[in-house]
Amino acid sequence: MKATGVVRRVDELGRVVLPCELRKVMHIKDRDSLEVFVDGDRIVLKKYEPACTFTGSADDLIEYKGRKVSKQAIREMAELL
Repeated sequence: MKATGVVRRVDELGRVVLPCELRKVMHIKDRDSLEVFVDGDRIVLKKYEPACTFTGSADDLIEYKGRKVSKQAIREMAELL
């Protein structure tokens, strides 16, 4: 893991501000979603990328009833009929 030398305090509502330079480098824009992971004693933030509900793939996604579904998953389900 690469150290940035940036230290931020958590405010009274539990918020942390990500520095502008870091957001630019990581292509994080206003209103983007971040996933939160715990790795031992570390908190890891990752830019959220929607994935297929069934396969976990992020390729060729279609939204169906509020869920992301890959075209491959649709083809596989169609074969079951």
